[in-house]
Amino acid sequence: MRKVTVSKERMYDILRRPIITEKATMLSEHNKVVFQVPLTATKPEIKLAVEQVFGVKVKAVNTLVQQGKLKRFRGRPGKRSDFKKAMVTLAEGQSIDVTTGV
Repeated sequence: MRKVTVSKERMYDILRRPIITEKATMLSEHNKVVFQVPLTATKPEIKLAVEQVFGVKVKAVNTLVQQGKLKRFRGRPGKRSDFKKAMVTLAEGQSIDVTTGV
């Protein structure tokens, strides 16, 4: 496996914001946290960023690209931007409180 290095600034760019929805809250009961990340972020980068920023041990990272919806803006058709979600599974006994700041 190749060693991944990420600068401190890139780590904070990778973890854009936590996603706090009903479904994400239900996942937190199973030691999972959901973040919005850039489309260019890779699983090893996401894992390293979460471990370094929050000081926890990450077990797995699953990602998905959420396609932007077609919507109307002031009567004209438009499209929301695509974004990537990262579902991070934490090791047993680890937790992240996303309601507090970093």
